[in-house]
Amino acid sequence: MKYRKKLTEKKWYPAAVAICIGVVLYVALTHLPAISNVMKTIGAYFEPVILGIVIAYMVNPLAELMREKVFKGVRREPLRWILSVAVSVAVVLLVIVLLLVTLIPQLIESISLFAGNIDRYAETLMKMLEKLGYDAPTAFNIEGLINSSENLLTSITGLLSTHLKGLVSKSAGIGKGLVNVVIAAILSVYLLMGKKGVQEGAKRLLNAILSDPAYEWLMTFLGRCNNILIRYIVYSILDAIIIGGANAIFMAVTRMEYIGLISVLVGVTNLIPTFGPLIGGVIGAFVLLMANPPHAMMFVIFTMILQFCDGYIIKPKLFGDSLGVSGLLIMVFLVVCGNMFGTIGILLSIPLAAIADFVYREELVPALERNKQKRKAMEELEKDAGNTIEVIRD
Repeated sequence: MKYRKKLTEKKWYPAAVAICIGVVLYVALTHLPAISNVMKTIGAYFEPVILGIVIAYMVNPLAELMREKVFKGVRREPLRWILSVAVSVAVVLLVIVLLLVTLIPQLIESISLFAGNIDRYAETLMKMLEKLGYDAPTAFNIEGLINSSENLLTSITGLLSTHLKGLVSKSAGIGKGLVNVVIAAILSVYLLMGKKGVQEGAKRLLNAILSDPAYEWLMTFLGRCNNILIRYIVYSILDAIIIGGANAIFMAVTRMEYIGLISVLVGVTNLIPTFGPLIGGVIGAFVLLMANPPHAMMFVIFTMILQFCDGYIIKPKLFGDSLGVSGLLIMVFLVVCGNMFGTIGILLSIPLAAIADFVYREELVPALERNKQKRKAMEELEKDAGNTIEVIRD
């Protein structure tokens, strides 16, 4: 222990640690594709487990709410938690079924209507392009592809026969993904049922490994991270439902086409930070443009108003100041997390930026300031001691 203290007190020790960290970061960054492939390979093996943990994590707030509000009269704690988990899972399944029953017929109707009118839409699009000065058939080769529904079906049949092997592979991948989702859903129920035991085991292990101050700091840190993530996930879903519902009501009142298809698209893309509403608005406007240009213009105007209300009224009311992060930091995390983790990284970029922001402001900077003050105090003590020795010598 004495040797360890002496080593850490050496003048070259901080520089050596900084150099080692720099070398590790350099190697990691220069071999990022290889590291990413290794992580993807490992993640593929644990995909159902990871997905099950994510599902359990998202259902847990509802189960806690059931435990505190609905089943607070049940005295036996194990039975109380089992009932809370069972009802929460049933509620989630019921909501999913209701959404599917409500949305699937709408989506099928919208897609069928779109496919049935594709000839007219193509003709409208070509006329618009010709008015803008483009030779639409030459520039985009639309006429040969979708001159009629029969030609379109022939083209699709040719594409299917050409890429049959790839389609089979993709279908197998989709089937495997569905199986993983089912396994993850079952595993999430087991995780929720055994939540108390898992938490106690993890806390006991961490308490045995870490010192008491480090353990307390880690528990506080994880608690704050958990609050940020839960708040972001719950209110993002609620915000998407509000935006999608408002869009559906507006389209129904104005009797627009493709209400189900576009409203679901707007709600889902609203979950994507920064660029999601723009993507949903552009795609929805493009679909309506081919069907009814005045409706497309009305949709664009309403989308701008809706996103203004969402950004300045709805989201501030939902999130409050708990995720108050600068736009620059969000953009940095959006780009970096998107490149590293794909869609999941994009969806989690805002809470990760919020976590990094509070770690920087409330942990890193204060710790550096405390260390600087300690160094100054030590230098003052050494200086005073040196002056005292000089006085004694004199």
